[in-house]
Amino acid sequence: MLDKIWKIFSSVKTAVILFSFIALSSIIGTVIEQNLDPEKNIVLFKKIFGEELAPQVFKISYSLGFMDMYHSWWFLTLLFLFCSNLVICSIDRLPGIYRIASEPVKPLDPDSFGKFSIRKEIKLKGDYDNIKYSVISLMKKLGFRPETLDAAYGCQLFAQKQAYSRYGVYMTHLSVIIILVGAVIGILFGFDGYLSLPEGTESNVAYARKDSSGHPLGFTVRCDDFSIQFYGTSDKPSEYMSWLTVLKDGKEVLKKAIEVNDPLRYEGYTFYQSSYGPVPDSEGILIFRVKPKDGAVDDVGLRVGDAFEIEGAGLKGHITDFSPALAFDKDGQPYTYTEMMNNPAVYIEFTEDGQEKYSGWVAKRYPQTWLLPEGHIVELVDNWGKQYTGLQVRKDPGVWVVYFGCFMITVGLYATFFMSHKKIWALIRMEKGQITVNFTANTNKNKVAFERNIYKAIESLEKI
Repeated sequence: MLDKIWKIFSSVKTAVILFSFIALSSIIGTVIEQNLDPEKNIVLFKKIFGEELAPQVFKISYSLGFMDMYHSWWFLTLLFLFCSNLVICSIDRLPGIYRIASEPVKPLDPDSFGKFSIRKEIKLKGDYDNIKYSVISLMKKLGFRPETLDAAYGCQLFAQKQAYSRYGVYMTHLSVIIILVGAVIGILFGFDGYLSLPEGTESNVAYARKDSSGHPLGFTVRCDDFSIQFYGTSDKPSEYMSWLTVLKDGKEVLKKAIEVNDPLRYEGYTFYQSSYGPVPDSEGILIFRVKPKDGAVDDVGLRVGDAFEIEGAGLKGHITDFSPALAFDKDGQPYTYTEMMNNPAVYIEFTEDGQEKYSGWVAKRYPQTWLLPEGHIVELVDNWGKQYTGLQVRKDPGVWVVYFGCFMITVGLYATFFMSHKKIWALIRMEKGQITVNFTANTNKNKVAFERNIYKAIESLEKI
C-alpha cells in the first residue's frame, strides 16, 4: 500500500492534476468575491445563472466554502497534497540526479569519440605542443577547465561545467513549497479587515472582513483629512487621498498621506485606501477662503446658519443651505442628486448695512461661482468632517517567506532553463605527419546553442 501511495505521489500526472484543481479553485475564488455580503454575490449569481437558479447555486457555493475559499479545509488540503507531491517527486528522482551531478568527468575510450551527436574532427600542421596549448586555450575560452591525460595514443583533454544546474529544478520545487508555506502562514495567522474613519476621528481597533469582529491593533490610527478629486466636470473620481496619523502610547509616531496603491505600513499592518463616503447626520465644518479685493486672505470654518464678514468691504455673508451634490433641473431649480460629496456647494445670502444685496450658490468645483460682483473671492475649500475614509487593513506575517520563495524560484528557473550541464573532450593524435584533433561534447539542455559555440571556436582553431 505504501509503495502504491508513493508511486501516485511521485507521478508528474498527479502534480498536473493537483495544480489544475488549485488553479481552477483560484479562478472561482477570484470570480466570487471573498468574505462579501451575501446579497452582493447573489446579484452576481443572478447575472450568471438567472433569477431561479441563483439562490440554489449560492447555497451550494456557501456549503462548499467558496465564500471564504482560501480558509476552507479542502483548499488547504489541496495545498498540502501539492507540497507532498513536490517533495516525493524530488526525493524519488534526487539520487539519480545526485550521481550524475557529482560524478567527475572521465576520459573517453578513443573509439567512443563518435558516440555523441556533437563531434568534429580537424587536421592541423604545426608543433604538437603548440597545438595542445591552443586546444587548452580554446576549452578555457568556452568556460571549461580541462584536465589532461597523456597516453600512448596521444593526449586527451576533458572537462565539464555547470553540473550543479541539474539541481535547478529542485530549487524551483523547494521555492514553490516555501511560497505555499508563506501563503498558509498568512491565511492562518494573518489579518484581513477594514476600518472606516470619519475625518477627525481615531481608532485602535480594526474589524475582520469575515465576521466583523474587533481586532486590536496595538496602536491608534487617526484620519486628519480626506480629499477627492474628479475628472473635469464629471463624477468620476481621479484621485482620493487620506491623511493619516499613527499614535503609539499617546504620541504621534508617523504621518502619511495615502492613496490607491500607496498605503501606510506600520508594525506589520498595511492600510490601503479602499473606499470613501458621506458620514450620516454629520454637520461638518465648512472651510472658506475669503479674499477681499484689496485685503488679506482669511480662512474661516463655519456651519450652516453661521455668518462671516468680508473685511473692509462692508459685506456680510450668511450661509443658509448646503448640498453635497448640487445640480439644476431644466427649469433652473437646484436639487441634490446624491449624498456623495460629488459637487459640494453652499447657498450664501450677502447683505450690506443690514440690507439684502445678492445671493447665490458657491460650489467647491466651480471657481466661477467664487467671484463676487465687486471682485471679492469666497472659495469653498473643504467640508471637513462630512466624509469618512474606508481603509483595507491587512497583516501578513508570511509575506517575507513568500518573498524569499520568489527569489529562490527566480534563481531556480534561471538554472533550469538557461543553464545546462556541459561536458567536452578533445583527443590530440599525431598521424602521418599531421596532427588530428577530435572534439566531442554533450549537454542535457540547449544543445543547439552549445553546438554552435563549439563549432565557432573550432573554426578559429583551424585558422591557426
